[in-house]
Amino acid sequence: MILVTGGAGFIGSHLVADLVASGQAARVFDDLSSGKRENLAGLRGVELVEASLVDAAALERACAGVTTIYHLAACPSVPKSFDEPAFCHAVNATGTLHVAMAAARAKVRRVVFASSCAIYGNTGDVAVAETRPPQPKSPYAAQKLLGEHYLNDYGAAHGFTTVSLRFFNVFGPRQDPSSPYSGVISIFCERLLRGEAITIHGDGRQTRDFVAVADVVQALRLAAKEPGVVHGSVWNVATGRSRTLLELHAALAALVGGAPPPCHGPARAGDIVRSAADITAIQTNLGYRPRVGFTDALASTLDWYRMRAAAVAQAVDKRGATPRSGGKA
Repeated sequence: MILVTGGAGFIGSHLVADLVASGQAARVFDDLSSGKRENLAGLRGVELVEASLVDAAALERACAGVTTIYHLAACPSVPKSFDEPAFCHAVNATGTLHVAMAAARAKVRRVVFASSCAIYGNTGDVAVAETRPPQPKSPYAAQKLLGEHYLNDYGAAHGFTTVSLRFFNVFGPRQDPSSPYSGVISIFCERLLRGEAITIHGDGRQTRDFVAVADVVQALRLAAKEPGVVHGSVWNVATGRSRTLLELHAALAALVGGAPPPCHGPARAGDIVRSAADITAIQTNLGYRPRVGFTDALASTLDWYRMRAAAVAQAVDKRGATPRSGGKA
């Protein structure tokens, strides 16, 4: 049995779908605060445990009979980690400690942890490798780093292997643009499809390594099944190429057939200015190779948002066409 915390969320649901397609039995642990039941619709044999990481007892019960844990559940918002630091710490740091404790009691084989490139802080234009000393610039980044340490320490003490994957900027279908945790691409997609101008926080020259969710799933699966993985391994998950937000805007505008120029607002506290990844280590140790081209991934993401918008419009039309029964004022 495989446990996926956060399995009803954006990345988690793509992972669960891949597990099911390969014949794996999957159990999802999710409080549905940002995940959605419909993300798991049609996936046969998936068990959903609706609970929070702060509930250590529920997590321990969910780990019964589990051999591998993919720990993706989090409060993945830098702004919220400043606004509600205690809450985010309870989910991201203490919640990960609960995962480590439950893994030890259940005697799991391996825990694969969704960490973050935010741990590195501002890296300049240098592609950052995993050996770079952490310089977290937000409570969120510090919480992810602490989560890595909790898992590594518990794994060493209790005999399970841990792998931490430092995700860079993940994007793809099912990323909710209305969520406070949404990525920049999901927001850009929805607004450009509506013909609206985009507001970029800062000058737009900040860089990101945008990685397709399908490639993230590839990295997760490799990290779980590779037999020679050394305990405490940490790898970047990215493409090895960074782009500015202005370049992103131009690429999406071309795909939608034109768009108004972006507006600019003040930079946000805790935002990283430069982000570039060195992916040599994960390529060497896991055989990971980014397979999805940037433009193709943007196009498929836009297609999903088009279908989403059409489904919403159709539902609104149906509600508007439904006769209403009379009633007293």
